[in-house]
Amino acid sequence: MGRPMKARSPKRIANKKGVKKKSAKKKSAKKRHAKTIAPTIKKYLLRLYITGPTPQSQHALANIKRICEKYLKNNYELRVIDIYQAPQLAKDDQIIATPTLIKLLPAPLRRLIGDLSSEDRVLQGLGLKARSGKFAATP
Repeated sequence: MGRPMKARSPKRIANKKGVKKKSAKKKSAKKRHAKTIAPTIKKYLLRLYITGPTPQSQHALANIKRICEKYLKNNYELRVIDIYQAPQLAKDDQIIATPTLIKLLPAPLRRLIGDLSSEDRVLQGLGLKARSGKFAATP
């Protein structure tokens, strides 16, 4: 007659009958939820390169902390790197002047050099303010 029938695993038989595992539903629901939430959350990843406890470095640090707390709330991670203590990191990121702020995420990568005292320019560099003066969508 025809071909012999293959033995099917109990899992495959159960799925053929329309019975699905609960874990599969939960997993797909989690994936769907992650896809809808992930694009709306912007976590800013920033690096501030400074040269020790100089007044200009301390001024830049105070300015960026103030701006981040005001506009980014808890959606940022600021890493302060002293080029005297970590010269290899400065070399890898091609730092030629300090203080320098590098915005790694969200893309595109941006570099801001100076004491970051101009709030408008910092906001433009972070992508939070359009050139026309209107605020972009905040995270």
